[in-house]
Amino acid sequence: MQTILVTGGCGFIGSNFVRLALQQLPACRLVNLDKLTYAGNPTNLTDIAADPRYRFVKGDIGDADLVAALFAEESFDTVVHFAAESHVDRSILGPAEFIQTNIVGTFILLEAARAAWASRSDVRFLHVSTDEVYGSLGATGFFTETTPFDPRSPYSASKAASDHLVSAYHHTYGLPTLITNCSNNYGPYHFPEKLIPLIIHNALKGKELPVYGDGTNVRDWLYVGDHCAAILRVLQQGRVGETYNVGGNNEKQNLEVVHTICDLLDAKVGLLPDGAGRRSLIRFVKDRPGHDRRYAIDAGKIRQELGWEPSLTFEQGIEQTIAWYLTHGDWVEAIVSGAYRDYYEKQYGK
Repeated sequence: MQTILVTGGCGFIGSNFVRLALQQLPACRLVNLDKLTYAGNPTNLTDIAADPRYRFVKGDIGDADLVAALFAEESFDTVVHFAAESHVDRSILGPAEFIQTNIVGTFILLEAARAAWASRSDVRFLHVSTDEVYGSLGATGFFTETTPFDPRSPYSASKAASDHLVSAYHHTYGLPTLITNCSNNYGPYHFPEKLIPLIIHNALKGKELPVYGDGTNVRDWLYVGDHCAAILRVLQQGRVGETYNVGGNNEKQNLEVVHTICDLLDAKVGLLPDGAGRRSLIRFVKDRPGHDRRYAIDAGKIRQELGWEPSLTFEQGIEQTIAWYLTHGDWVEAIVSGAYRDYYEKQYGK
């Protein structure tokens, strides 16, 4: 039986991956280690919590004794490392937590894996990272796996450092590592501070829709289910020591994304009480410091080597995402009100 340690499995991408892994790998045992910071929510996995192949452990990847004890107790042969502080704005306001979790936490995991696995080659350590490590693009061009790192925020700098650590542990110690760098994800269970869920929530409530700068910053959007399928493919078929870029082939200006959400909600739930469309709620706000102009990923390597491609266009994915939020209003309200934290503090302690 494959025994997988997933870090940060109660977060947005992590919870979607945990669910997919349990569906696609019937012979696996999966241990989810999550600190349950503000964006970690165990109710994201209520539907699989009783699965006998699943175990949740509340804990910090920065706790070296806990991580070592888990490796000894569970005999992991696979690590899928999602746990990270991930919001650029928060990293600008308070970078210390990003350094501690994203760099030091990754180092502690690598050390635990190195100690537990010795010279084994039948194991895998997959580090999930971001395209933001590459910096910003102009109007043309794409990030490839050989694009030099040029991070522009404390968040992306911390992820670039952790990428380098993972790569160094492969080249120095022979640890069987893999790295994926993905474009912007969206989909179910996305914490409402990020662009798409924030716009959906505010638009449904008739609140202002804040858009940074002039709204022309470009991102490549990747549906979270497609991303998780790519991670599984890399885990099963990827070449040890390699990096794979995972993109959605869906470049959109931020304002275009906001317009799409507004128009879809107008069609699905009707116009605002005053008869206006939701585009009228858009408000341009002061731009984020160091706001990267454009990200775009060349996912040719994972397509050519591993046969992975995204299954959904942005139009299909955003339709599914909006449909999910419309049928999961209680989940969103619990997040926004803070009630979710009351729930899991009773379950797991502060």
